[in-house]
Amino acid sequence: MTNHLNEVLPRHRRDELMALVNVRPTKPDVLIARTVARNTNHSAEVISRGLTWGADEKILLLLATAGWVATRGRSQQLQRAGNHALLVAVTASLIPHGMKSIFDQTRPDRKTVLGHVHGVSFSGERDDSFPSGHALHMGALASAAGTLPPLPRRAIRTLAVGLTLTRIVVLAHWASDVAAGFALGALTERLLRFWTGYPQRISKEDERANP
Repeated sequence: MTNHLNEVLPRHRRDELMALVNVRPTKPDVLIARTVARNTNHSAEVISRGLTWGADEKILLLLATAGWVATRGRSQQLQRAGNHALLVAVTASLIPHGMKSIFDQTRPDRKTVLGHVHGVSFSGERDDSFPSGHALHMGALASAAGTLPPLPRRAIRTLAVGLTLTRIVVLAHWASDVAAGFALGALTERLLRFWTGYPQRISKEDERANP
């Protein structure tokens, strides 16, 4: 049966038939994507495309691995943090790949002509819009930052949200894909704390010392 499909159907139609769930964008998703397509420009797209690499799974896995190596032989608290960061990075990388084999959603950059005229380029596989893997990583990062003192916590969360929004600007994902990915990442990070023993919250002493 699979061989027959391969012969008579184009790749994206085979994928659509094999997917268990086809996701459609909401009306707000479409409105946001059309607004971006009308108002973006080549410079904004190039900058956003560069910034979005900050949430790429390969880079984050490399950083988490380097952090894990650096914490070996250090204090138990640092080793626990290194273990947690690496496990979260690996899990956050696997989840979107698994979900995208179940869910099919066409990326907004495949549904615009005006956007390409204004500088939007193509991202990833055509039907891999849901969920956003970049947003999932950033949701996990924002959640993990909850154990830090106020200043670095706010800085990291602002960075995480900013990098997440670039996925909407480059029309790689619908807004709902990004929101779902971010929420799932935060939930994943919180659940993995029960396994790794990563601190549930910053100590009162540290918070008073870093207002």
